[in-house]
Amino acid sequence: MTALFFYQCLCILLYPFILIFVCFRLLKKKEDKTRLNERLGFPKKERPNGKLIWMHGASVGECLSMLPLVKKILQEDKNAFVMVTSGTVTSAELMAKRLPERAFHQFIPVDTPFAAKRFVKHWNADAVLWFESDFWPNMLMAIKKNNKPLILLNGRISDKSFASWQKHPYIIKAIQSLFSLSFGQTKEDARRLEILGAQNVVSTGNLKFAAVNPPFDKDELDKIHKQINKRPCWTMASTHEDEELQGADIHLKLKEKYPSLLSVFVPRHPNRAEALIAQFEKKGLKVARRSKKEEITDSVDIYMADTIGEMGLLYQLTDFVFVGGSLIPFGGQNMLEPMRLKRVVVIGPHAFNFKEIVATAKEKEALIEVQNKSELGEKLDLFLTNPDAFSSMNEKAKQLATSEMSVLDRVWEILHKKFDI
Repeated sequence: MTALFFYQCLCILLYPFILIFVCFRLLKKKEDKTRLNERLGFPKKERPNGKLIWMHGASVGECLSMLPLVKKILQEDKNAFVMVTSGTVTSAELMAKRLPERAFHQFIPVDTPFAAKRFVKHWNADAVLWFESDFWPNMLMAIKKNNKPLILLNGRISDKSFASWQKHPYIIKAIQSLFSLSFGQTKEDARRLEILGAQNVVSTGNLKFAAVNPPFDKDELDKIHKQINKRPCWTMASTHEDEELQGADIHLKLKEKYPSLLSVFVPRHPNRAEALIAQFEKKGLKVARRSKKEEITDSVDIYMADTIGEMGLLYQLTDFVFVGGSLIPFGGQNMLEPMRLKRVVVIGPHAFNFKEIVATAKEKEALIEVQNKSELGEKLDLFLTNPDAFSSMNEKAKQLATSEMSVLDRVWEILHKKFDI
């Protein structure tokens, strides 16, 4: 544990700079100023009486993947509570809308020994379920010292992370040894976890397959469909910086052929909307903004869906969906959600965080991978010209996305038998 001891000392020495960094994030609106106490390890909410299961995920994707398990735990034990932690404002807003009764959200504290110790002592969770790969050593050590089960769920080790961690074997081995049990997202993830030092590893499948379609307001969907009318349209969802501008270029080019074309953009971080709109307007594009309840009139080019927790609605607006984080080397975003809704799903060449899903989907012809914006524009053109040519892909997408729903039961069985969760 020597490597982790040095990490602790370093965090103590750097604490003033960590506070400065938190303040900088606050200025960038990446922190909730009303809940900074949580980020510093001073929770105001009281611990509920009864069994408390703590689940942690870095951001939106991890939090969404844990929702089926949250509901399962609360259904199986009517006296249990679930606390979900994450580190982003977006995920906090989403969880506020999606968590069921007896579940609540807290921000994960900054990873200093004192904040971690206070947080763990206050909540005294009966078990901790850590999702994917958001390894914070001080927090994990504090949980371990509290002598409660610490389990890694849906563990994912990307190619980049695997190569990086192998350069620091003592640190990652010390971190992995803290987990009582580790679930690999795939067999390859399980193999990598073992190489990196995890002592008890199983692979039961990817919990992202257990997700159900997110809720939506049918009246609102009907209202927007009426505004769109029969216009040709498409969606760019969960996009990151530069992808929307590439989408705007595609829109401008195809608008020459389809004058009434409508593009629906759903940025991963809605706080980027104002800057994006300014850039679109410079290109001569008219934008309607969902957060301001602006209508989609005939003159609108782009519908900016800058809201949180509405993917259940937005994925049903169009039949052609590009899933972002993949035209740029980010790693991609979860493409299973629109696939479950039988959409024609397109991704870019950089969806490496979903390597196994992408490989299977391509093999089964359940999605389309393009290499650049030119190819994306070509596929969209083909779809707008002859959407029926893609009908078989819709069904294959749904079949693949719903093929592993039983993964939740397999994970639950192990957790319940081994740890009485």
